[in-house]
Amino acid sequence: MSLKVELSEKVYWLGFNDRRKHLFENQWPLEKGVTYNAYLIDDEKTALIDTAEAPFSGDLVAWIKDLLGEKTLDYLVINHMEPDHSGAIKEVVNEFPDVILVGNRKTFPILEGFYGITKNIHEVAEGDTLSLGNHVLQFFMIPMVHWPESMVTYEINNKILFSNDAFGSFGTLNGGVFDDEVDDLTCFNEEIRRYYSNIVGKYGAQVQKALAKLETLTIKLIAPSHGMIWRSKIPYIVEKYHNWSTHLGEAGVVVVFGSMYGNTEKMADYIARFLIEAGVKHVRVHDTSKTHSSYIINDIWKFKGVIMGSSAYNGGIFPPMAHLLSDLEHYGLRDRYLGIFGSSSWGGGGVRAINKFAETIKWEIVGEQVEARCAPNESDIDRCRNIANAMAARLLEI
Repeated sequence: MSLKVELSEKVYWLGFNDRRKHLFENQWPLEKGVTYNAYLIDDEKTALIDTAEAPFSGDLVAWIKDLLGEKTLDYLVINHMEPDHSGAIKEVVNEFPDVILVGNRKTFPILEGFYGITKNIHEVAEGDTLSLGNHVLQFFMIPMVHWPESMVTYEINNKILFSNDAFGSFGTLNGGVFDDEVDDLTCFNEEIRRYYSNIVGKYGAQVQKALAKLETLTIKLIAPSHGMIWRSKIPYIVEKYHNWSTHLGEAGVVVVFGSMYGNTEKMADYIARFLIEAGVKHVRVHDTSKTHSSYIINDIWKFKGVIMGSSAYNGGIFPPMAHLLSDLEHYGLRDRYLGIFGSSSWGGGGVRAINKFAETIKWEIVGEQVEARCAPNESDIDRCRNIANAMAARLLEI
């Protein structure tokens, strides 16, 4: 018997908790797992909205058959073709060979490319509707949130937004499917923002366009493809998306370093302490050798201040720090304050590389950079204090 969770009458959540996968898109750590959410509407005509990753195909088909009984599946709405959403399409089509696949003009070339499917397709454009009987679906394009074919599906009568990757999250649902069934969102907040910053974050301008479009709709439920369903805290998550997509930052500092033998790390610890002494309430310190870049990027997306330090390595920058800088350049995060420190050993290169990064990303430099020769001396430590004080003073202006 299938687990039966209704969003509204005859609209069902078909979700799978994946606690076994270690990496999302084979790169982002999943310490708390991830969900794949599909949705089934049982009306005069029936519709499945998205599917799940391929390993869950059999269970998804069995769930659909159990809920529909003698009825067949009439439509499969494809909001997004990425395989974590579309991996079960082939098995769904095999089980229901007459199902009509609903997507936009950018959906179907990808559908053919992944699964070789070209038949029984129905193309929709911006604002088009599809009646199922008592439920009417309307389609809106949200290109590059976060693929070019991405769209959302809005059920007009019950005012449900099936939002694709927007408003989603890492993390499994431990019994609570809706936001008001979770006693505290604190445990989810970090994973919601980490999902946004690493998966969607590069496309802030496109997110803003999507938010403007969705503001014209009355929405009672937001049903994303990953994470919990929003029904009581919709203004909360929409405000978060507005702030993140416009690159707003809170008054805090991320101190991030790359250190081979501990000297640059020592400078990072001094800077963190000096920040606290200067009145900064929120300080995060990250070692690029130990902490995956997705967690560091998550904190940098949250806080306005960033202080970066690196040792030299073969005349250049310490490789884990180079990886982080490359990721940040890719995401194009704007409007951060940047302090710079490091150690030079025999040749230098780490601080020089961070300066080059600063020129590219155009963050505001705060304070005078410090580069210790081998181990930091008292003068270097005093200059670390100056960076911390300058950052604290700048943050007080927010």
